[in-house]
Amino acid sequence: MIDFHLDGRSGVPPYLQLVQQVKHAIRIGMLRPGDQLPTVRDVVANLAINPNTVAKAYRELEFEGLVGGRPGLGTFVLKGLPGPSSSDLAMLTLDLRRWLQCAADAGLDDESILALVNGTLRNSARENVA
Repeated sequence: MIDFHLDGRSGVPPYLQLVQQVKHAIRIGMLRPGDQLPTVRDVVANLAINPNTVAKAYRELEFEGLVGGRPGLGTFVLKGLPGPSSSDLAMLTLDLRRWLQCAADAGLDDESILALVNGTLRNSARENVA
């Protein structure tokens, strides 16, 4: 089951962070069709957020056809999203762990690593557009 977290400094609305986390979990195979999402009540208890925020996220995912509610049972993943194969994902994860260790050995903390990754992604996107 997915374990949601919120970043109050991201500038992304909380409901959208939940939507993005579910999509990410589906894309990498952490959530598969038939898997149940945490109940609204459980998410509210774990994150101390308004139940309407969680309900809005689940409605958005339902609108996109990714999840569906079953009265009295909960909300379940209906379909997957394109993503890497499990073997590619395993290899990428191993490479990333090695890179993270190199970054830590070079003296970068988590915030610096995130800044480097985000900056590189932005620059790469600009280069691909040009």
